Amino acid sequence: MIEMVDSFNHLSFGHLRPFVKRVLSFGKGVVIKGHCKFWIFQSFNGVVAVVSLLSFLLAMAYVYVILFPRFQPVIDKTYETPHFNSSVSECNYFEGNWIQDESYPLYDASQCPFAENGFNCLANGRRDRGYTKWRWKPKNCEIPRFNAREILEKMRGKRIVFVGDSLSRTQWESLICMLMTGVEDKRSVYEINGNKITKQIRFLGVRFSSFDLRIDFYRSVFLVQPGPAPRRAPKRVKSTLKIDKLDDIRNEWIDSDILIFNSGHWWTPSKLFEISLKIGMPITAAFERALHTWASWLNTTINANRTSVFFRTFESSHWSGRNRLSCKVTRQPSSRTGGRDRSPISDTIIKVVKAMAVPVTVLHVTPMGAFRSDAHVGTWSDNPSVPDCSHWCLPGVPDMWNEILLSNMLSRN
Repeated sequence: MIEMVDSFNHLSFGHLRPFVKRVLSFGKGVVIKGHCKFWIFQSFNGVVAVVSLLSFLLAMAYVYVILFPRFQPVIDKTYETPHFNSSVSECNYFEGNWIQDESYPLYDASQCPFAENGFNCLANGRRDRGYTKWRWKPKNCEIPRFNAREILEKMRGKRIVFVGDSLSRTQWESLICMLMTGVEDKRSVYEINGNKITKQIRFLGVRFSSFDLRIDFYRSVFLVQPGPAPRRAPKRVKSTLKIDKLDDIRNEWIDSDILIFNSGHWWTPSKLFEISLKIGMPITAAFERALHTWASWLNTTINANRTSVFFRTFESSHWSGRNRLSCKVTRQPSSRTGGRDRSPISDTIIKVVKAMAVPVTVLHVTPMGAFRSDAHVGTWSDNPSVPDCSHWCLPGVPDMWNEILLSNMLSRN
């Protein structure tokens, strides 16, 4: 590099030295130092010569700056350290921000028979549609645009299984509605037992017969096994939670190609009030113990060569007020997370998954949901007297979870 610059300097300026000498001697005037500390040329021609020289040197410098990059050595790109990797397989989907996108929503919940009435906020009276016009943009990569037909073709013959609580069911409903937009004959998509979408049922399965695709949901809010109340238990205790035994419907989850878990919203004092846990064990410790039970079963049961496993973290809620009983749905996403971008439940999930033998992808949706105070059901449900700042409207935030899930699955294939 240095030799190249020296060579360029010699070629560019070496032949100019005699000219420079002549210019400097052009004035032949005597330079004197006056009492005002200024240097003055005795000859006016000397001034003209110096100005001409400076102009010439500036012009040559400009040419040098323009031409010099052409003489730079070529850097081997193999050794460059990129600022980010935009490939889908290495994309950090969960570091980013929400941007407005008029091409959203991806479907009309009123045209999807599998969207639960309680989550169809527009049908329940919500007038503003702005909350449906937001798309999650990862910081250093792109989520491919959703193409229902293309995804259906790639998922032909597969079985996708969701396991968890009502927020898992919301994601299940969202995925079905998204994919139905790519189906011409809507009658070819049906619940395999003819069941309606309800909160109480433990199993729901929808088949896309034209693509031999099954998308199932199993309700297992704790993932571990519930049981009857023990003898001599306080009257408030209605059941027990066996944190060392996985749910008794666990074998139904095995024969799957994509398996998505979630848990967390029921691991709260209010939800566990009527359930007996091991005495003296904090809820966070009990949850971690339950996750280890889940992890142990997964490590010894799931065929990782066939089944891709995901675990979605805690979904941010936006309850407020002194006792967090107030639900105020905003018209725009929040500019700040208010601490909702972190959760002990999510931290525990990440901690347990890291120690597992079977590869599990964590869908860390906690931070992205923290901004969406505008997208909750609120009072636009099938029971408006009970506000809801935990569940999400459909279409809405769960659609973005599924776009990330699908991007991840397709990148593996």
